[in-house]
Amino acid sequence: MLNRAALAASAAAALAVALVAGCGTAKGPGSDGAKVEVAAAFYALDYAAQRIGGADVKVTALTKPGVEPHDVELSARKVASVALADLVVHFRGFQPAVDEAVDSQARGRALDVTSAARPLAAAPHEHEGESPVEHAEHSGETPEEPAADPHFWLDPQRYADVANAIGAELARVDPDHADGYRARTADFTAELDALDREFSAGLANCRSRELVTSHAAFGYLADAYDLHQEGITGLSPEAEPSPAALARIARFVEDEGVRTIYAETLVSRDVSDTLARESGARVAVLDPIEGLTDESAGDDYFEVMRANLSTLRAGQECT
Repeated sequence: MLNRAALAASAAAALAVALVAGCGTAKGPGSDGAKVEVAAAFYALDYAAQRIGGADVKVTALTKPGVEPHDVELSARKVASVALADLVVHFRGFQPAVDEAVDSQARGRALDVTSAARPLAAAPHEHEGESPVEHAEHSGETPEEPAADPHFWLDPQRYADVANAIGAELARVDPDHADGYRARTADFTAELDALDREFSAGLANCRSRELVTSHAAFGYLADAYDLHQEGITGLSPEAEPSPAALARIARFVEDEGVRTIYAETLVSRDVSDTLARESGARVAVLDPIEGLTDESAGDDYFEVMRANLSTLRAGQECT
C-alpha cells in the first residue's frame, strides 16, 4: 500500500503533467525574446541564478522565504515549475522532494551543483555514552554514514565555483545570450572573491577558534577560515540533542573557554539558550542563509554574510 507521502507525490506529479499539457508547447529558451525558465531549489541557488541570469531568465524559487529548506515539500504548482523549467538547479541529497521532482519531471534539464561545490562530508557526530544508533535518533544522521553537508555557500570560494557552473550551463542552454551570462558570472564571482578576502582578514586573529553552533551548518565556513565547528546537533536543524550530548558540549565550552554560542535564524534557539545558561556563555545569532526573512540581518546574501562576519568577530574576539 502506498503511504501518504508517496500518494501526495504521485498526485503532485500527475497535476504537474496536466498543467504542462495545458500550457501547450513552450518556445525554446531565449527564442523570440522568451526568457529562460529556471527553477532553483533553495535561496543560494536562486540568488546566484538571478545574479547570473539577469534579464534573460525568470527564476522560480522552489523553497519559499522563511521556510526551512531541509525538509521542504513541493506543492503541485512547484512540481509543475520543475516540469516546465528549461533548467532546474539543485544540490542532490539536500532536499528529497526536489530530487524526486527532478527525477520524474526534469531529466536532462537539471544541473546538480554537488560536484562543483566540492562537498564536505558531515563530520561523525557521536557523543560520549551513545551508540551510533542512539546518536542517529537525535542527530538526523544515519548510523552507517553521515550525510554530505549542503551549506557550501558559506564558503565564498565554493559558492563561486557553483556560480561558474551555473553560468556555463545557462550559456549552453541559451547560447544567444552566452556573453551576458559570462560577464555577469565574472562580476558575481569577483564579489565573492572580495568577500572571501574580507573574511580571511577579519578572522585571522581571534582569541578563540572554537565555533559552537546550534546545528552543524557552518562546516564550510570553519574549513575556509581555520575555525573548528562543534555543533550541538548534527546537520538536521530540528534534531533534539540527548542529555549526554548536551553534557559533552557543556564540558567542551568550559574546557575551551568558549564565551559565545551561536543560535541561528529559522530554528528555535531554546537549546542554545539552555546551554548558555548552564555554561555562562552568551548567545549570538549566526545566519546559515538557508533563506531570507524579516529577521535576516540584510536584504541579500552579501549583506547577511557581512553581518555574520561582524557577529563572528565579536563572538570569537577577533582583532
